[in-house]
Amino acid sequence: MGNDETSRIIKALLEEVLSKEIHPVLQKLYRGQLDNRRVFRMMAEMVTGMEVLSKIPDSVSVFGSARCAPDSEVYKAARTIGRRFAEEGYGVITGGGPGVMEAANRGAFEGGGTSVGLNIILPREQHANRYANIELTFHYFFIRKVMFVKYARALVVLPGGFGTMDELFESLTLKQTGKMQKFPIILFDRSYWGDMYSWMRDKMVGEGFLEEDELELLSMTDEPGEVVDRVHRYCQAQRAHEEPYVSYVESEEFSEGF
Repeated sequence: MGNDETSRIIKALLEEVLSKEIHPVLQKLYRGQLDNRRVFRMMAEMVTGMEVLSKIPDSVSVFGSARCAPDSEVYKAARTIGRRFAEEGYGVITGGGPGVMEAANRGAFEGGGTSVGLNIILPREQHANRYANIELTFHYFFIRKVMFVKYARALVVLPGGFGTMDELFESLTLKQTGKMQKFPIILFDRSYWGDMYSWMRDKMVGEGFLEEDELELLSMTDEPGEVVDRVHRYCQAQRAHEEPYVSYVESEEFSEGF
């Protein structure tokens, strides 16, 4: 056997060992390192969010489409709602982007209140609006969602698409299952939400997938002033009972340990 043939066989053997033995081990180690880095990134986002938002006044999270134009009625309504809340001393929390988020932040900013933008890194569409005086940027959706409900006294949901629906129904599920305080979830604009509400009543309740009283987990209105009044009445009732406010409900075993 010549030197060339020997070299070829050795090279082939080495390549086989590398591909079948060494590379899988290295890939596993690399994936493990990535997972560890992700965990620490999640922790950093969670801790930063909690440190910042624990200092804001009583606030309301406002959800809605990133795609509505500044001259649309939805934008105008969100801006009015944001301003009215600020004038009553409440902070306004949004996803920090354009459309409804910008409008609500803009109203809160113009009303001299706390205007919070919880932005997220996305491939397209999302960019920070200039009306938030407290800004945070997240990589992970689920941590951002925690911040929306943990530091809110109520949720106000204006017309929107998949993202708005996701935020609405996840919040309803947390409220339904007792993982979140049963604070107000208000749908703004009956002409937009009315058909969905009717479908929920006719199909979900009608076919036994929801109880009739579970529809009371949310309410609807067309009046910005009524949105603010409902939230204010709820907050006054909470204060009258002198109960500490928490949005997430924790087990006694957990809370006693801290």
